[in-house]
Amino acid sequence: MNSVLETLNNHRSIRQYTNEPVSEEQLTAIIDAVQAAPSSINGQQVTVITVQNPETKKKVAELTGGQMWIEQAPVFLLFCADFNRAKIATELTGTELEVTDGAEAVLVGATDVGIAVGTATAAAESMGLGTVPIGAVRGRTDEMIELFDIPKYVFPVCGLVVGHPADRSAKKPRFPQEAVRHAEKYNNDLKGFVQQYDEQISAYMTNRTNGKETRTWSETISSLYTRVYYPHIKEMLNEQGFSLKE
Repeated sequence: MNSVLETLNNHRSIRQYTNEPVSEEQLTAIIDAVQAAPSSINGQQVTVITVQNPETKKKVAELTGGQMWIEQAPVFLLFCADFNRAKIATELTGTELEVTDGAEAVLVGATDVGIAVGTATAAAESMGLGTVPIGAVRGRTDEMIELFDIPKYVFPVCGLVVGHPADRSAKKPRFPQEAVRHAEKYNNDLKGFVQQYDEQISAYMTNRTNGKETRTWSETISSLYTRVYYPHIKEMLNEQGFSLKE
């Protein structure tokens, strides 16, 4: 196994960080890697806002539900789906930006951000840094947009905490590859895999919490996915120029 695969396969989310700073060289290398990642039609529909100011990180931690690792780590990256540059391009060529009039822009922007976050994670971890993604940047979106002066046609999708790990958490088990890799067509017989994985996750949680938690994957997913996290997202996307009509 080469070093790239070792980095990717040893990923784990880090929620405790030292006060050692991330160097400018490391931060630049992470953003260089993000910019080298693929994007739809080379549209480069991603903007990364780098946050190192302690007060700003504290505010972001508040807006994302009190996630203290955002404030503790030296760097927070906010990944945005960005069609503002595309809007400028249409103005320069005397055309109209129409892709944002439907769901396609949301899918394209979110896909590009997902690729960018994955690339940034791998780049950071290849240098011995730790990371944890923050989806809750979509929770209080209007305040996040105001905090970072985000213009129309740009929307915050995901955050990424970056720093030096104070504690490398145990690697969380994943589904067996047979549950994820479907040959030629979708395998609809997945119940056994889910039940098997529930047992693994329950054992993992029991060990990690010294018996305080024994929840399964199914219990966690059922508690979270039986509601819409952020019902205001559609309204906020519309306000930012992404027209998602009924």
